[in-house]
Amino acid sequence: MEKTKLLVDIKHYVNYILLPLEQHYYHQYEHSIDVMQRAVYLWEKEWISQEEVEILAIAALFHDTGFTIQYDDNEPIGAKIAHNYLKTILYPIEKIKLVEQLILATSPKVEPKNKLEEIIKDADLDNLGRDDFFETAQRVKKELETIKKIKIKDPDWYHAALDVIGKNKFYTQTQNTERGEKRRENKEKLKNLGI
Repeated sequence: MEKTKLLVDIKHYVNYILLPLEQHYYHQYEHSIDVMQRAVYLWEKEWISQEEVEILAIAALFHDTGFTIQYDDNEPIGAKIAHNYLKTILYPIEKIKLVEQLILATSPKVEPKNKLEEIIKDADLDNLGRDDFFETAQRVKKELETIKKIKIKDPDWYHAALDVIGKNKFYTQTQNTERGEKRRENKEKLKNLGI
């Protein structure tokens, strides 16, 4: 996918609004970029139409912007932030609606309904099947402890992480092929840590 002025501008905007989230050790601009890059990669592997990749990339960039307002259930807020921004630049309303749907699909409570939702979901949870899973999990733990002003004991954290990795699955064939085995290994390591 080529870099367009639109995507460059959106990257700058998302970076600007996520920058103040200093206590977010995981949900920050770098994560949004990672999700966008993985989503575009999965799109290339899964052969979705050219027109849809821009919508997918935009949604991936905006998907965590709702954290600027509230921590839990932030996806509807992120969808609204994307809507407002895209409306001001006269992005087509039918495409804005698709961007919003994709952002809402990143909620842990939502089961994907189509290939694009499967891709963004897999991209958002890519870390579950990577070598850096435990490093990113520690960053999420630190983020939660800081923002919610709580202390999470390691055994409790391992059980919570095991719950997350157990409840979530990968949807696309590419993600299962490339990340499925490592996800299973990470899950087994968590089981051993949580004893």
